[in-house]
Amino acid sequence: MKHIHVSCAIIENRGKVLCTQRSKSMSLPLKWEFPGGKIDSGESEEECLRREIAEELGILVKVGLALPPHTHQYDTFFVTLYPFICTIKSGKITLREHAALIWLSPQELNTLDWADADISVVGEYLQIARETHT
Repeated sequence: MKHIHVSCAIIENRGKVLCTQRSKSMSLPLKWEFPGGKIDSGESEEECLRREIAEELGILVKVGLALPPHTHQYDTFFVTLYPFICTIKSGKITLREHAALIWLSPQELNTLDWADADISVVGEYLQIARETHT
């Protein structure tokens, strides 16, 4: 079974978190996710994230705290997500691949229909958010 390695960005801004919705033409159509993409051969997780966010959203991000990787098994493949908490360094967000975006407070994240692989990342992020804001 194929195993994909993906970096994803939990982009924070003013107490909110950026969530992106997959387009109808993507696999897992209209599911919500943290933006990012496949890690190329010879590329670090952080390099991948900077490249993918620039390609998908047109912004430059500062890559911060790494969360533990999470592996999820879908019907036909495995995916391992490498999440990082990020902030925007420069640029204005332009959706180039996704159907929509929304900024939510951490407490609102569980209201979305997340891609299955992202659900554990949301949980991990919420735990860290609680620990750092209490």
